[in-house]
Amino acid sequence: MEFRLLGAVSVVPEAGDLPLGPVKRRSLLAALLLRPNYPVMVDQLMAALWEQEPPARARGVIQGHVSRLRTLLISADAGAFGVELITQGTAYVLRMPKALLDAHRFEDLVARARDQRGPAEAVAMYQEALSLWQGPALAGVCPSPPLQAAAQALEELRLASVEQLAAGYVQLGEHARAAAVLRAEAVAHPLRESLSAALVTALHRAGRRSDAVDWFHRTRRLLADELGIGPGRELADAYVMALREEADDAATEAAAPSRAATVDAAPLPPVTPAAFHCGAADLLPRVPRGFHGRARELAALSRAAAGEGPVCLVTGPAGVGKTALVLQWAHHGRAGFPDGRLYADLRGFGDTGEPAPVEVLREFLLALGVAQRRIPESANGAAALFRSLAADRRLLVVLDNARDSEQVRPLLPGGPRCVTVVTSRHRLPGLIVTDAARPVPVDVLTPEDGTALLAGVLGEERVRAEPVAARRLAELCDGLPLALRVAAARLAQRRGWSLGAMTAELSDETRRLSLLDVEDTGVRAALRLTLQQLPWHVACQFAHLGRHPGTHVDRYAAAALADTDPATAERALERLAVAHLVAETAPGRWTLHDLVRLYARGLDSGPDALKRVLDHYIATALAAVAAAEPGNEECFPMPADFQPPAVVREFGDRSAAVAWYAAERDDLTLAAAAARAAGLHSRTWRIVLTLWPLIVWRVRDGWAPLLETALEAARADADQHGESRILNVLGWVLIEEGRITEALTHLEAASALASRAGDLVSEANALIVLAMARAALGGPDEAAQGCERAVELARKAGDRTTERLAMQHLARHRVDAGKWRPALDTATEALAFDDRSGTADVPRILLLMVRGEALLGLGDEAEGIRQLDLAAREAESSGYEDGVVRALGVLLRVSADTGLQARYDAAVARLTTRT
Repeated sequence: MEFRLLGAVSVVPEAGDLPLGPVKRRSLLAALLLRPNYPVMVDQLMAALWEQEPPARARGVIQGHVSRLRTLLISADAGAFGVELITQGTAYVLRMPKALLDAHRFEDLVARARDQRGPAEAVAMYQEALSLWQGPALAGVCPSPPLQAAAQALEELRLASVEQLAAGYVQLGEHARAAAVLRAEAVAHPLRESLSAALVTALHRAGRRSDAVDWFHRTRRLLADELGIGPGRELADAYVMALREEADDAATEAAAPSRAATVDAAPLPPVTPAAFHCGAADLLPRVPRGFHGRARELAALSRAAAGEGPVCLVTGPAGVGKTALVLQWAHHGRAGFPDGRLYADLRGFGDTGEPAPVEVLREFLLALGVAQRRIPESANGAAALFRSLAADRRLLVVLDNARDSEQVRPLLPGGPRCVTVVTSRHRLPGLIVTDAARPVPVDVLTPEDGTALLAGVLGEERVRAEPVAARRLAELCDGLPLALRVAAARLAQRRGWSLGAMTAELSDETRRLSLLDVEDTGVRAALRLTLQQLPWHVACQFAHLGRHPGTHVDRYAAAALADTDPATAERALERLAVAHLVAETAPGRWTLHDLVRLYARGLDSGPDALKRVLDHYIATALAAVAAAEPGNEECFPMPADFQPPAVVREFGDRSAAVAWYAAERDDLTLAAAAARAAGLHSRTWRIVLTLWPLIVWRVRDGWAPLLETALEAARADADQHGESRILNVLGWVLIEEGRITEALTHLEAASALASRAGDLVSEANALIVLAMARAALGGPDEAAQGCERAVELARKAGDRTTERLAMQHLARHRVDAGKWRPALDTATEALAFDDRSGTADVPRILLLMVRGEALLGLGDEAEGIRQLDLAAREAESSGYEDGVVRALGVLLRVSADTGLQARYDAAVARLTTRT
């Protein structure tokens, strides 16, 4: 276990950083770590946690943070390392071995280095001491006077150590290494004369006298501009020493009566971009920990960064790891940007407000060595200066968390050798148009990479012990790195908790998002910040998507949910896709990742959204029925409280309706389930019944459970018409599944219901399917009689479609009984009802098959084959695979054509694959 003050304040047990939480808690820990094993009074903690007067509730806040910090330490088994946070009167003490604190180890190493006699040993110790630093001391804490003073004291000791390390290098004759160490610090601390003096000396001793002279003049200008003074004796002496060894200047400088006076009197050179040149600035945050995978995205970013002055646009949803990806890439390729690596968090999706462009540019210019007073006050002026400085440099500029293109444009360097990388939750198409930005999309992790990320945090051994649970955990986290890290943090805190237990917890959708939040960090917080950047009507559309019962939505369903029109809904969906809150999986079809859907489900969308989208599906499915099976009667009357959608989708032909059914089948099934769960029985059975054309085409797809759900709903709705229709369809499906006895029970009930209601058409339909059951039991004559009765009822009702259907089945029963001529006559009569040769409907295909078989039975083989082949081809064109298999099966009994066999095998394969 390690406690860190030299960089971001943190506690690092073996499993990774503890999630310390808000700034106040980090500040409290820092105050305790600055005085380990000593009481720290509450008043001292107040001074450390608040820059100004503490609020009245300050003591309570401190007590809360102490309690939470104590819990975190206990969860990390800190006691095993001798660490304990105790209360001592009105003070708190953090008891710990000092060796666990990086600042103590640093100070100890520095003291030991000073005591070394030999420079080699001292250099080694200074190197080890400075390697403990991971950024500015006490980073991420409250900027209160006590903590700032402590950070400055640590920084002063660090700088003194850097100077001593460089002196050690000089003693060893390693002047180039001394210059390299000093240059980085002199850039960051340009007014520290001791650093610049040592750097000038190291440069000229390394044989770089012109660089030494340039650095002196740069420092002299800064001192004059910023402080109004000239160089001190130490810096002036270093300069003169360099000049003495410069052959061209030795004669003129040797006679100078006063070194410092001569230096002060030298005129300033004109201000040009070259005059601002300094060492390589590096504003990049540290390398991300636990980074894994992303080889494809890293390669894509490298490709996008090639060429002249590229702008790379890394986009993806909240929490997907865009920043980590870019920083990993930037640190790995830092050698490619010798003139500097600049970074700015534009905070486009945060609660803390966005920095003004001039603030970002000021930070960039200062890093590049421009004096504060030289920086223009206007954003345009600062941008122009930045571009001029970047013109001839090889810079990397990372603009993180950009809200939109407008926020980015003033910050682009424009130099041909500069690379700009922008990250955003939005796609920023404007930046692509105006600045030829090259998109690098970042999606969620695969289950394999997600499992590897867990292993990186929890340890290989723990993940390897439960590989199935680890993979499932990655899936439940949607492959989102943020969610995975939160889950891993919870597991790290509870060492006795198995991955399987965490997986079981996350499987509960009602708790999943809360389990993936840790304090103020988590999936919900990230999504909230994304959503709050969007216009109100777009955010409202997103909230309504949470009420959608299925997995995909089109503009019509989205419009019904939000009670708007399809065009408005589509524009909102496109905005949500730009923000990576929805993904377009096919033209005009959008989906939400599971965690995003759960978040949307928790938002307020009003009470009627579900009912509106269910009614949308009923209306659209009825339009699909009309296009797919023209001439059929309406399935049912609408519910009394039906809410018609603003626009109902139109289907130009049967193929369009079939395509819609194929795409929406799963969502229609889920819609029926949602209606059932909500107690909307009148919608449940109607949605299922509108699927009857799809059931006809794919009768062996296991429809019985869904139809039984619809039957239950129709009975709960007390709708006998609906009950009779569903019993009829269910009976037919059960016949096709070979469950004849069950089918007879349902079909006899359907016939009785229709008869009592005086519903001639429903009774005729029930008799048709009942005849199929009786035929399956070996009674074709009885089946034919039932169909003859169905023909009579349909004629009496004046329903030509049902009459034709009854005749189709009557013809089938007759051909199965070997009554070729009556079967042929019946089929021919039914086909003559209307010419549907271009529609390829299922009854027509089945009638063509009956005609073909009857003609074969009568000895007209050529015409019989022609009719069967026509039936097969129309079935193939309409996707009616059952019909293809049946027609080609009959043909193969009379023909050995290899082409027929190939078509038959292909149809069987398609049917098998689908079912």
